[in-house]
Amino acid sequence: MSVKTSGNTADSCSRPPAGSLEDRPAAHPMSTRAPADDATASMSAGTAANRPPAAMSVFNLAMLTVVAVASLRSLPAMAGYGLASMVLYLIPAALFMVPTALVAAELATGWKGGVFIWVREAFGERWGFVAIWLQWVQNVVWYPTQIAFIAVSLSYVVGGGALANNGAYLAGVIIVLYWVSTLITLAGGNLFAKVGSWSGIIGTLFPAALLIILGAVWLATGTPSQTELTTSAILPPWTGLASIVLIVSNVLAYAGMEVNAVHANDLSDPGRGYPRTVLISAVVILAIFILPTLAIAVAVPRANLGVVDGINLAFQTFFDHWHLSWGTAVISLLIALGAFASVVTWIAGPSKGLLAAARTGLLPPALQKRNRAGVQRSILLLQGVIVTILALLFVVIPNGNTAFVTLIDMAAALYLIMYMMLFAAAIRLRTTRPQVRRTYRTPAMGFVAGVGFVACAVAFVLSFVRPSGFTGLSTAGYALVVALVIVVLGVPPLVFYALRRPAWQLEPDHAVGDAILVNPPDPREPDDVDHNRTARRHLRLISHRSGHHSLGRAS
Repeated sequence: MSVKTSGNTADSCSRPPAGSLEDRPAAHPMSTRAPADDATASMSAGTAANRPPAAMSVFNLAMLTVVAVASLRSLPAMAGYGLASMVLYLIPAALFMVPTALVAAELATGWKGGVFIWVREAFGERWGFVAIWLQWVQNVVWYPTQIAFIAVSLSYVVGGGALANNGAYLAGVIIVLYWVSTLITLAGGNLFAKVGSWSGIIGTLFPAALLIILGAVWLATGTPSQTELTTSAILPPWTGLASIVLIVSNVLAYAGMEVNAVHANDLSDPGRGYPRTVLISAVVILAIFILPTLAIAVAVPRANLGVVDGINLAFQTFFDHWHLSWGTAVISLLIALGAFASVVTWIAGPSKGLLAAARTGLLPPALQKRNRAGVQRSILLLQGVIVTILALLFVVIPNGNTAFVTLIDMAAALYLIMYMMLFAAAIRLRTTRPQVRRTYRTPAMGFVAGVGFVACAVAFVLSFVRPSGFTGLSTAGYALVVALVIVVLGVPPLVFYALRRPAWQLEPDHAVGDAILVNPPDPREPDDVDHNRTARRHLRLISHRSGHHSLGRAS
């Protein structure tokens, strides 16, 4: 959460999660596996015995997943709950993060190409296009929140945080930095690609570790805690849905577990190794989320916590307490640089996946244009326009925290729709495509995917509820703004699909048949005759049920 390749360990600080047609996760850099062409694939036995030797350990895959998911952005919002934040982290982890990882592993070890292919194979091309569009557009909504995080950090570098809640300042920085990032990307130089992993260390892991250390020293030296540290404080206070609605931001924080699912193929025993990977990565991710959150809570009074600047304020409190005020500017600069590197690194990724699907006839030619460097110019410019409009929310909504949370809920709602489609596709493909070999099979698929689907549906509903204590928009106005953005940004793929024309197809669709299978059938095996017959019958059923559009694919 992307799109992003899981072999590249760039920061999610928080980078958006991903998985797309063109930018599907690549093999780990140390992997000896090479992508097989169609001829090689057709000669593959497709069995565990004939797979290339594994090049990745359970621990390595777990760490790749941690870097893809872990972030600092949601910590201040949860710090206000004190010890109760542990519960609010654990619930979405159990009901969303783990099901996503397990279900995506089965899909990724059965079909190549990410969410577009998975949903298309289950429900047809229309809904596959909607899924990849939602994945792209939620990233677009994510960018203003990430750059707002950068803007606040910069305000602590040069002004002690004086501008952290100035809407005009935040909007201006978002617009300037985003368009600078876009121009860098359009140049095609991949300027920050090689430092992507360092952005994860600088912008996420180092600040998180430092917060944990400072929080521990704070308590060890007898400094009073600003939050209650008793067993009675573990359960969140209940004053209605608005009191816990920030849990939705935690669901989005865990998005991206599916990014590295394709690497289940690289484990020596995916059936036993991948669940261990999920367990290890889940524990580490929870530690990165929970411990720094508690460190913030013990140092910063709840009344002073801001959703956008809470991390910087915590460092300022720690450093000022020990007369090291200069440390605030230094750590804020590191956070800003790491976050900016992640934005530049990933700004083109999601749109590449959308373009790869679009060039088979799903978007007008005007939106498929690329520049001389081969960069998807039209889509990037469209992204820039959307980001510019969304940045103005910080000006329109007087309370910067409310604007920030509104954007988070918008991104979460759009992404949750895609995740519901992913869970539904996994259940359906178990029934309609049983002959496709999955290197890893999710135990109790119906239950696991069902839990994930219901969790997403509940979180989707909660995204329309304004959190308690946030001002600047009425309860009804908050829900209306979120709903309006979801409609405006979520409906276009259905419109484009209804208006598509043969002239829109600029490239042939190669993602069909055995080419999209991770373990294609071996013609030397007699059983594959029946498998092929079943597959052909399935395609005939789709064509009779859904019809063919002018480009010759099931709609």
